[in-house]
Amino acid sequence: MLAAYLIGSIPTGVLVTRLLTGHDIRQMGSGNIGATNVRRAVGNLPGIMVLMGDMLKGCVPVYLSMRISMFADEGRLGAVCVALTALGAFLGHLYPIYFKGHGGGKGVATAAGCFLPISPVALIGPALIFILVVWRRRVVSLGSLAAAAALPVCILLQNSSIIFTALGVVVAAFIFLRHSGNIRRLREGTEPKI
Repeated sequence: MLAAYLIGSIPTGVLVTRLLTGHDIRQMGSGNIGATNVRRAVGNLPGIMVLMGDMLKGCVPVYLSMRISMFADEGRLGAVCVALTALGAFLGHLYPIYFKGHGGGKGVATAAGCFLPISPVALIGPALIFILVVWRRRVVSLGSLAAAAALPVCILLQNSSIIFTALGVVVAAFIFLRHSGNIRRLREGTEPKI
């Protein structure tokens, strides 16, 4: 979990933006280090690079944890270890140690990366919901919130794991928490559209 947290803390958005432009993404656009702000402030390709990087931060530690757990324990304890690894990577992105726990992203891409090795089929539902909401409403945050709400339900329906469903609930709750400003702007009708 600690190793996953350190990996999750890698500020992909800051690194990509600084490499490509020499600027700090925290001083651009909304100030968020995630892919949406990078895409708005720097361009589509950097945004995609950050999206992929943030997903990898979740995917790689969880995949390695699953491989290790498969050899060590195939039961409930292995699932708990994998879930804690995913939580570590996710929390690292939200509260990066390299920025003293502040200035992290909102967690959507990293959450998707965490669940990709755990239950790839369960991600299809949230991904389709995200695409449909963003296509219809043109608001990324609304799509992210809808996908986060659907995540635990899709995990439960796909693999019936209480441990991973509980992880999905915790992750969704943190995503809603990190989107509190977006939720306020959605209510006020001032949230930016794409």
